[in-house]
Amino acid sequence: MKPLFKVLLLVPFLFLLAGCWDLKEIEQKAYVIGIGLDKGKEEGTLEISYLIGNPEVGSQQSGGSSMEQPSELITINVADYISARNIANSVIAREISYDLLRVILVSEELASDKDFLRFIYGTVKDREIKRSTQLVVTKEKVGDYLKKNKPKMETRPHKYYEYMIDRGIETGIIPDSELHIFFRVTEEDAKLFLSAYTTADAAREEKQGPAQDEFYAGELEVKGETNRTEFFGSAVFLEGRMIGKLNGEENRLAMMLNEFSDISDIITTFPDPFHDKYQLSARLIPQQEKKIKMDLNKKHPKIRVTLPLKVEILSDPSMTNYAGKKKETDQLEEYIESTIEEKIANLVERTQTEFKAEPFGWSLYARKEFKTLKEYMAFDWMKTYPEIDIAVKVEVDFNEFGRQPKIPGFKGVRD
Repeated sequence: MKPLFKVLLLVPFLFLLAGCWDLKEIEQKAYVIGIGLDKGKEEGTLEISYLIGNPEVGSQQSGGSSMEQPSELITINVADYISARNIANSVIAREISYDLLRVILVSEELASDKDFLRFIYGTVKDREIKRSTQLVVTKEKVGDYLKKNKPKMETRPHKYYEYMIDRGIETGIIPDSELHIFFRVTEEDAKLFLSAYTTADAAREEKQGPAQDEFYAGELEVKGETNRTEFFGSAVFLEGRMIGKLNGEENRLAMMLNEFSDISDIITTFPDPFHDKYQLSARLIPQQEKKIKMDLNKKHPKIRVTLPLKVEILSDPSMTNYAGKKKETDQLEEYIESTIEEKIANLVERTQTEFKAEPFGWSLYARKEFKTLKEYMAFDWMKTYPEIDIAVKVEVDFNEFGRQPKIPGFKGVRD
């Protein structure tokens, strides 16, 4: 009887081992796709917006014929971030879940506030928020932004943000601004953090010119029937607070210099050095073997960076036929190198004079120049960076000149 008694004694504990005791069906949850943070009506409060996606819309189970809306938007005024979820259940019947959370949107007004860090640190306490969640800054209030942002080709809002952000990072028009990177950079207190910048308000006067990436979100001239929301450029954070912005070109240059960026598909334009009225389109492919040399132990510290780039010339509207012409190719190489070096020099100068810190990840290399952490701390990277003598050399290596390197002369075609 003793063995049987032991078995019967263990039977009640088997129910505690069941893995589905807290199981909830998909229709019992409200899946938050994006969280928006704005300044509240009173000092010390937040206005939180929840963009809630309907996972059934556009899925195979629904057959794409669901009459339900693809998303729902609510905005509430709360005292803190953590309590907002329960308060939202006063109007949302289902349990609010962050399983599909892709982005946390913050208005430029709140991001520039001295108390922003106090509010955003509430996300650290929430275990459901993934480390890969993107932190994005909006030009206008987030509540207004979410109302105006109406993607026409993506019925599922979580896919819109996923595709938009991932592609923007690949092309370099926005930075990779994961939430855990923000906290890491802020706590290191040694460099700048760059966050993606977006707006749903088009500027009254678009500033787009021959250069295709020297503008901020909202300044791109777009016509047609499409969503007017733009992701372009970056918001600059120092010590957990927004202090400025970089345009699309500056962000690309910063990503090219950063060893840890995922930029991989840069297509831009250069004025044709032989024909001023034409533009050459080119693909820039940053190489991983960047050379960074530092001499920080002298009275006047120096940093020398070599940036190797593979370049593909994609268009030749002047019909110069660079392929096979060494003289023209060498001149074009020198021209592209000097052009990029000048733009990088302007960006570095801006980081030294305006931001007083760098977004390139050089502080990690600087640590290797000192024997102990105490020596590095005494050097005070943040204080010394604005005075460092910095030079960046670009080395261009032409990959190819388009699918058909040699094209017929314009005169020959006309004749």
